[in-house]
Amino acid sequence: LTDDEKRANHIVSEQKRRNAIRTGFKDLTEIVPTLKNINNSKSTILFKAVEYIRHLDKRNRGLKEKISSLRVR
Repeated sequence: LTDDEKRANHIVSEQKRRNAIRTGFKDLTEIVPTLKNINNSKSTILFKAVEYIRHLDKRNRGLKEKISSLRVR
């Protein structure tokens, strides 16, 4: 490949990477309830996503415990 072709390939690869990141952040803002319909920074999106995942994990553990206690009865 020529230098120009390498450069063009690099630019295309970088655009794909950036689009994938953009799509990921967009998906997070649609999934995490506290992020909907608000313009947030990327760091805020990540922090709130982690917060939401922890909340879901805690809730799931509580539900599993409840299921276990109901099975014991």
